[in-house]
Amino acid sequence: MMTTNNVFKTGHNCWHTATAAHATPLIDCANYYSALHSSICKAQKQIIIVGWDIDSRIKLLHGDAEEKSEAPSAIGELIKWKAEQNPDLQVYILRWDSSFAFFDQREMWALEVWEDKTPDNVHVLLDDSIPMGGSQHQKLVIIDNELAYSGGMDVALHRWDTREHLIDEPGRIGPDGEYGPFHDVQMVSCGAIVAHLAALARWRWNRLSDSPIDTPDNQPGNGDCRPPTWPEGVTSCFEQVPLAIARTLPDMDDIEGVQEVRNMLLDLIDQAEEFIYIENQFTTREEIAHALNKQLKAKPALEVLIVSSYDPNGLFETEAFWASRLAFKDIVEQGVDTHRVKMTYSSIRDQQGRMAYKRIHSKVMTIDDRYLVIGSSNLSNRSMTLDTEVDVVMYGDTPSNRKCIVFTRNDLIAEHTGRSVEVTKSIMQGGHIVDALMANQFAHGYVLTEINDTEFTHPSRSNIYRTLSDPDAPLIPPMKGLSGRLTAITNPRRRTIMISIGLVVFACIAGLLIWLSNTVPWLDSERIGAFLEQSRGTYFALPTVLLVYLVGGLLFFPVTVLSLAVAAIFGPVWGPIYGIIGALLSAGTTFLLGKGLGNAGLRKLGGPKVEAVDEKLANSGIVGVASVRMLPIAPFSLVNLVAGISSIGFVQFLIGTFLGMFPQMIAKGLVGDSIMQIFKQPSVETIAYLVIGLLVWIAMIVGTQKLAKRYQQKKQSNTAASNEKEASEQCIA
Repeated sequence: MMTTNNVFKTGHNCWHTATAAHATPLIDCANYYSALHSSICKAQKQIIIVGWDIDSRIKLLHGDAEEKSEAPSAIGELIKWKAEQNPDLQVYILRWDSSFAFFDQREMWALEVWEDKTPDNVHVLLDDSIPMGGSQHQKLVIIDNELAYSGGMDVALHRWDTREHLIDEPGRIGPDGEYGPFHDVQMVSCGAIVAHLAALARWRWNRLSDSPIDTPDNQPGNGDCRPPTWPEGVTSCFEQVPLAIARTLPDMDDIEGVQEVRNMLLDLIDQAEEFIYIENQFTTREEIAHALNKQLKAKPALEVLIVSSYDPNGLFETEAFWASRLAFKDIVEQGVDTHRVKMTYSSIRDQQGRMAYKRIHSKVMTIDDRYLVIGSSNLSNRSMTLDTEVDVVMYGDTPSNRKCIVFTRNDLIAEHTGRSVEVTKSIMQGGHIVDALMANQFAHGYVLTEINDTEFTHPSRSNIYRTLSDPDAPLIPPMKGLSGRLTAITNPRRRTIMISIGLVVFACIAGLLIWLSNTVPWLDSERIGAFLEQSRGTYFALPTVLLVYLVGGLLFFPVTVLSLAVAAIFGPVWGPIYGIIGALLSAGTTFLLGKGLGNAGLRKLGGPKVEAVDEKLANSGIVGVASVRMLPIAPFSLVNLVAGISSIGFVQFLIGTFLGMFPQMIAKGLVGDSIMQIFKQPSVETIAYLVIGLLVWIAMIVGTQKLAKRYQQKKQSNTAASNEKEASEQCIA
């Protein structure tokens, strides 16, 4: 009987060898997400999630399962619910601080969303340490240091699907709309393997954070019993299966690069005798193609089936991965009977003639009935050298474990060909396997078709798209620092990108204003009034007011002057209405700008005024915003910017702004209109309106100040009483 020592070599093609007491492949996200939801609900001590993306909006349950569950379905709400239920539970979420290329696929303010939604026992970091051009691509979840999920799946946009991959699937709708059939594979395991995967997850966190993750007291067991956090409804296929953990790590400041995945795949291919099955998102690594071709020539009975995707997403994917896949296919097939090797995609046509193509995101390989790889690595340049990856390779050391490898392979092939597992099994036991799998396929089920990428692009082994999207080295080489050490240049941080975009936008706005200043007279109160006057009585009245408020807010122009001018021109009715709409637009825009700028820089900019406004907002919420709007403790735009960095929510801020400004807008309407009338037709009546308006305005300011003080005193007295009661109860106890 073959032993694992024939292939697994620690320090060369794997990081550690271990055993999984129980392990099961989870095919497609509906199964993985359901299992993950179950394990999170059962967690008692610690949850660590490491991913390419972790999107708080993604629902883990759908349909009846969601309706019957007492726990929330969306992962952000689920983590919040669980953390609030159990304050002793510590949750760590580590997501890649993605590059600009993936902004449209990610939550824009991921860090802030998690921090705002969750309690203090949920800790979140963005990993910005990967060299330029690389990504954090490991996908790990560790539950209570006793259960591990690993493989190709993220909790991200456009992932969830059932194994049926229906053309019309109601659950396949994300925050940005519908998407097509999607296939992936993850693995759940327990036993000694968990100690190593947990150590990897903790290492990733600890190298970035000042608050390291403590190692739980319990150590993963390796007995026959599954741990309490094992997901409901999931049976274990593998038992006491030996395995290896292989990683890709690029050269970074604190570590030397590791290419265990690359070495492992090459060594596994060299072991193949009868059948290699691969499903992978990208197949571009020519070194892997040459290894497959060499083994096909060395083993005349060997056959190879590769399943990947059909249609590329965008120009970069087309020219970087599909063009390179043409070269990969040519290398694999060179000098080999093409009936023995096929690169394919899985698609379906229904009775109405509609087509759907299954998007393959999984990273799976089987070698005969002896090895099964489930991991995060694509067969691409970046996955072999530049990204961070982790694959688990299970070895069929017993008839039971070999049977599980065969079943997993046949189950996957059955899904892609529209057959049952039993029919697929019988085909796999015959000759000319690849041809048989692609023949006699069902009319309206999924079928395998040979890839022909020339319909999308032309062969290209070197182009700018491949250089940027599938590099095997950092886009910018390491540079010597002041200490003389080589330092990796990392991807720009998300915050840096956003600030840079903000500066560009600000520069464009400034340039536009300079240009407009030479053509449109609006840079002082008189000219603003004249500019607004031109729009009165036209369809452009409201847009003009909104533009003036927006630009005025960005330039810190006094809002009172704007409001009086609007009221004077548009009257006591439309003036306040236009004014409050413009003020809310300006306030909301500068609030979001403050959120983007962050905390430290704005505090330095504003000094004591920022501290005063922030304290008032933090202590009294909506009432605080309303009172700040009434009391001139800081300029309008500065209040908006400070609110953006405070703990108050966007909706609360807008409500407080409305409550604080609309009454005074009415008063300003009276004042502004009266001023206009005095200039046009001075009389006792117009002067009286002006005086009444001023008195109302002053009364509102004084009244709001008293209400705010009364509210604050009541809040403080309630807090003091609560603290006193809690202290007395502790003394009694």
